[in-house]
Amino acid sequence: MTGSRGLAFLLLALTMLFWAGNWVLGRALREAVEPAALNLARWVIAVVVLAPFALPALRGKGALIRRHAGILVLLSLTGVAVFHAMVYAGLKTTSTVNAVLLNSSLPLFILACSWILERERATPRQVGGMLLSFAGILVILSRGDPGALLELDVHVGDAWILLAMPVWGVYSVLLKRRPPELGGVSFLFVLAAIGVVLLLPVAALEAAYRPMRWPSPHEAAAVLYIGIFASVLAFICWNRGVAIVGANAAGFTLHLLPVFGTLLAIVFLGESFQPFHAAGIATILAGVLVATRAR
Repeated sequence: MTGSRGLAFLLLALTMLFWAGNWVLGRALREAVEPAALNLARWVIAVVVLAPFALPALRGKGALIRRHAGILVLLSLTGVAVFHAMVYAGLKTTSTVNAVLLNSSLPLFILACSWILERERATPRQVGGMLLSFAGILVILSRGDPGALLELDVHVGDAWILLAMPVWGVYSVLLKRRPPELGGVSFLFVLAAIGVVLLLPVAALEAAYRPMRWPSPHEAAAVLYIGIFASVLAFICWNRGVAIVGANAAGFTLHLLPVFGTLLAIVFLGESFQPFHAAGIATILAGVLVATRAR
């Protein structure tokens, strides 16, 4: 592929690699940092990194930001505050492999959110694909044991990850409504700054329950990676890629995240890939294929 479309898919692939590292490190930091605190730290870092580039470009755009405050707050709430806090909450009690494989169902949630928010009518093929992918989700949630579902013995971490999927679907679909006058860096800075404000009270309540401690050098390096690579660089790449090819097409590249995430988790966290993982991901991807392939 050449031209802007080829560049878009390259940027989206880099996004998946950066985000895969975020999922692995989010699992590695589960005992060191609470979910809201980790999410707040990553976006504070992002604001500091982006400020020198974004603030000059934002001069004179106060009225524009106020005019589009509603959509900017909604995008920050879904894409910055809620989604990642839910992911970090899930990673406290479920494995990275489980989490990233559940994340592979995201294209279906993006499709469903496009259907709901943009009034795009779902075809029988799309409905069938969603149901098939949902069966794959159940395989992973039950860890290959249907009895676990009948007894409602589903890991809390898996439930957090699954609940986060439609939140990101809403964010991806609403991206087309962002004010076009805000460039990529300026737009991300505004979302990050709003996200910091939204996360502060939640992190404060969390700290009251479990006081924060000073991180070790390795933990600090991990948080810096999440703040710079998984926040600044990944979001710029994702937002640019979605702007070029659209939310539905960009959703296809999300299948790279479980590949990258699984490999990184096996290498760095010593996690294992089980037969039920293979069955679940195969069923999810089959559903995505059925729902999205040309007639």
